[in-house]
Amino acid sequence: MSTVAELSALSGTILSVLMLAGFLLLAGGIWLLVKQPDSRKQGWLMLVAAIVMFANVAIWAVPVRG
Repeated sequence: MSTVAELSALSGTILSVLMLAGFLLLAGGIWLLVKQPDSRKQGWLMLVAAIVMFANVAIWAVPVRG
């Protein structure tokens, strides 16, 4: 069974960078929604992009049998 610990160093680094980018997109999207009412569309798009990033990391980190 493959786990996150068995990922290569490069894969782990890429997943970490994706998580950091996702948190930055999440924070930026919330900030745009709250502080910049004229940029609500961009704020929502940033939130959707963050969710997609988190989903991608979750897919890659799930253990696989075989």
